[in-house]
Amino acid sequence: MSPIRTVITGTGSFIPENKKINSEFAIHDFYDDRQQRIPNAAVDIIKKFEQITGIYERRYANQEMNASDMAAIAAAVAIKDAGIDPESIDQIIVAQNFGNVSKHTIQSDAVPSLASRVKHILGIKNPSCIPYDLLFGCPGWIQGLIHAEAFFKSGQAKRCLVIGTETLSRVIDNYDRDSMIFSDGAGAVIVEAQEGEAGSGVLGAVAQSFVIDELNYIFMGKSYFPEADSRIRYIKMQGRKVYEFSLKHVPEAMKGCLEKSNVDIKDIKKIFIHQANEKMDIAIIKAFYMLYDISTIPLNIMPMNIKELGNSSVATVPTLFDMVKRGTIPDHELKQGDIVLFASVGAGMNINAICYKL
Repeated sequence: MSPIRTVITGTGSFIPENKKINSEFAIHDFYDDRQQRIPNAAVDIIKKFEQITGIYERRYANQEMNASDMAAIAAAVAIKDAGIDPESIDQIIVAQNFGNVSKHTIQSDAVPSLASRVKHILGIKNPSCIPYDLLFGCPGWIQGLIHAEAFFKSGQAKRCLVIGTETLSRVIDNYDRDSMIFSDGAGAVIVEAQEGEAGSGVLGAVAQSFVIDELNYIFMGKSYFPEADSRIRYIKMQGRKVYEFSLKHVPEAMKGCLEKSNVDIKDIKKIFIHQANEKMDIAIIKAFYMLYDISTIPLNIMPMNIKELGNSSVATVPTLFDMVKRGTIPDHELKQGDIVLFASVGAGMNINAICYKL
């Protein structure tokens, strides 16, 4: 029997139209985790923030739009790109972390699941098309691809829709400097099981989870504003610990993925890494190459869209991949036969990576 290859046959993304530039945060008062007001002027805080993260604007979803709506739009684009009948989809895997959060509320709504809502919006009637949500932090979309491959190899599915969608703008604490990092968006792919030795497909994958000392590096906590309702929780993170953890473990996981895939690092054409923080991502890539005693990073190896789009969690990797495939990011292009690496890190703390041949 010929081996099964997991092949991406269609991509799609949805980028909200609403832009929020850094200067719009200048009216904010920022507080620290001890609920003490940060004395620096907001403009100084913003300037330092931009130097570290690289972010100067981000996108927020319209008031009437939820995470499942964005997911369905991105999915429809991917389905059209793949040229398939949506009724032929066996699994709809939606990576998310907070469900649907209505504007001006903080309550998560994930019943029914976002994947079920996507199936409904797409009008898929096939009862054998199974929709489910996947919670794995920011690496959720990559983990969805790992799930799809497992379904293919076990013979339980032949075609999957894998989506990453999030409206982080609705779970942020506006008094927290880190709130400027987060954004909204959705990305999707159609993946199919194809037989044969040669051709495109997933070459190898790794996934790791660290939950002893690292469990609460990213968590839900109360507002930093001392007079805020202490019962309401917002996304929080221990930035320095996340940075140090990622710099130590992500390059090793990426190296492990290449070794599992029998791929030489010099054959990698692009690295699609979770758009968490520009400074951190660059440091991770440098550390990755240093594991091979390579001190100079190849030119244009790492496309980025964090400057304009911010960190949309599970949506960053699929939207970035879709944008590069469509030629919308300058100096970056893909062609058949290229080998790329997907990698992510996030709440859990979880890490994963996939080596893929186009």
